[in-house]
Amino acid sequence: MSTANSTPAAAGSTRGPFLTFLGRPSSGVVMLFAFYILLLLVFSLLSPFFMTVRNMMAIGSNIAFIGLMAAAGTPLIIAGGLDLSVAAIAGLVGVVIAVLHGDYGMNIWLAAVVAIGLGALVGAVNGLFTTRLRLNPLIVTLGMMSIVSGAALILTGGLTKPLMVQGFNWIGQGRIFDIPFPPILMLVVFIALSIVLRRTRFGRFVYAVGGNPEASRLIGLPVERVQMALYILSGISGAVAGLVLAAMLGAAAPAAAAPHLLTVIAAIILGGTSLYGGRGSVWGTLLAVLILGTLNNGLTLNDVSSFWQDVTKGVVLMLAVSLDQIRTRALGE
Repeated sequence: MSTANSTPAAAGSTRGPFLTFLGRPSSGVVMLFAFYILLLLVFSLLSPFFMTVRNMMAIGSNIAFIGLMAAAGTPLIIAGGLDLSVAAIAGLVGVVIAVLHGDYGMNIWLAAVVAIGLGALVGAVNGLFTTRLRLNPLIVTLGMMSIVSGAALILTGGLTKPLMVQGFNWIGQGRIFDIPFPPILMLVVFIALSIVLRRTRFGRFVYAVGGNPEASRLIGLPVERVQMALYILSGISGAVAGLVLAAMLGAAAPAAAAPHLLTVIAAIILGGTSLYGGRGSVWGTLLAVLILGTLNNGLTLNDVSSFWQDVTKGVVLMLAVSLDQIRTRALGE
């Protein structure tokens, strides 16, 4: 599988130093950005309440936990992996924090650390089964999704547990310079991952492993270690997303994040990451998350039924997969 178009291109000399460091956007990212601007214009014409500071802040807060999961899922899919358990991990993490703190009196921050460690452990188990036992990641993570979702329901009896701790809730509800903290955290994660993928040896390994794992093994690249690290990162991202979601809601709901798995996968593929591996961009994923979040918000403001919103998400996912196929054939892969 060719990787000629997988690695990021060098930035032009006319760009600022920070943007140059992050890399030059691909044509696909530019097209997504243009579509996002068009979407903003359409919804601003349809509703006077859309293009307001308050609504833009609301969109940022509502997509933050989705973006956190999609951010780490992007390099994993680039490297040829897949994690369908990430949303279930997010639900379990909120439950674990609520149980440890509310039922056993554990310090809230220690409970959060334990829960994030649990997310990393689930990611490591996913990585172990897919890299060492060479099992299909779709089957492994689908099975793990069922196990983790079931565990969250068992711990709570299927009920929502309150989690009203002021310092903890600030993570999901607090502001910095009047900007909600969740989208700030999401943006920091995307910047960090962009730098890792574009400017480090590990990032180059990610693209190489996804482009041709067998060739990567032959030239001595640590294929299994790279994929294992990415599964653990995906587990941690699901845990952090669950922590943010629980802090936003002030409660731990076992299935709160589960309905958003489709959005996470759709954002990654719509953002230009190939299901076949070897190609993708976290900035494309971020734009796709913004597009899907804005679409959901705009439809809600225009009183479109939630049933039709589900239909729209399914259509977007199918279009994203179709675009991935078109891109793959165009590149001759």
